[in-house]
Amino acid sequence: MAQQVKAVVAHAVGEPVRIETITVPDPGPGEAVVKVQACGVCHTDLHYREGGINDEFPFLLGHEAAGIVESVGEGVTDVAPGDFVILNWRAVCGQCRACRRGRPWYCFDTHNAKQRMTLADGTELTPALGIGAFAEKTLVAAGQCTKVDPSASPAAAGLLGCGVMAGIGAAINTGNVGRGDSVAVIGCGGVGDAAIAGARLAGAERIIAVDIDDEKLRTAIRIGATHSVNSRKEDAVERIRELTGGFGADVVIEAVGRPETYEQAFYARDLAGTVVLVGVPTPEMKLELPLLDVFGRGGSLKSSWYGDCLPSRDFPMLIDLYRQGRLDLDAFVTETIALDEVEQAFTRMHEGRVLRSVVQF
Repeated sequence: MAQQVKAVVAHAVGEPVRIETITVPDPGPGEAVVKVQACGVCHTDLHYREGGINDEFPFLLGHEAAGIVESVGEGVTDVAPGDFVILNWRAVCGQCRACRRGRPWYCFDTHNAKQRMTLADGTELTPALGIGAFAEKTLVAAGQCTKVDPSASPAAAGLLGCGVMAGIGAAINTGNVGRGDSVAVIGCGGVGDAAIAGARLAGAERIIAVDIDDEKLRTAIRIGATHSVNSRKEDAVERIRELTGGFGADVVIEAVGRPETYEQAFYARDLAGTVVLVGVPTPEMKLELPLLDVFGRGGSLKSSWYGDCLPSRDFPMLIDLYRQGRLDLDAFVTETIALDEVEQAFTRMHEGRVLRSVVQF
């Protein structure tokens, strides 16, 4: 039987979000209903509200979530009612050319639930990243549910569903950071700090945090950076080179998504080094680099989409590291809030006052 639950809905560009009663249908074939326990407030949700993703209003916001599977539809075998899961927005198809080549983290045909959740009047909702987890319960494709150890804190575990996984994966999966490497991370918000945590996990010897905010740099040091650079006060490229014997970092991770910071990343890397773009640019942004420099410096220029993660592989592993005390996911949870505090959380996030606000049910 369909259920009515409370949820956060964005109705128009720039309008404050509202708490609405929505209808969650019973799961159909390949689908699952999840009782949400916690959901992080991510900048992508604000992008949705501001019309920066598309114009398919009304949006059911929220996507960095963990919870308990309540029911599953026909044909679902990987998860069952009662399982503690992290939600992801990359339910791989298993059939596309990437999946068939053994690279499912690049799946070109990921999918979401076929049914739509609705407002009380029947208006269909567009769930953020196919999840919509600022809600007491949500409907997703079963492949969007990754079973993990239930002893993990839902508030911490849910963050792997987006920003923290994006940062850790940018370092480990995309950047291939290895033992003894030098790494610079430009932009120390939630994703950048997660990249720092990922570099530390991978055994990087020197991890340089770059930002224009001293408080963010202090947080980056607590997360695992060995050095910090305030690029408002000094030349970031020159300082990174000074800290790496004059050469530049082996891997530079750009977690801002702006042309000027990407250019810093490009010139702050060592010859044959790697640049990883994980910050999300806006459509109008353009990048201009001398082609001779691109050729002459060698190395790799990569983009990292969702940390090139495979949830079924990466989420359980990272939760195990969290339980062992080797990955401090709790450090990313600045505050826990109620469902009706999401709008205020957007303001604090925009002002850079939090790593993550987490809605806790």
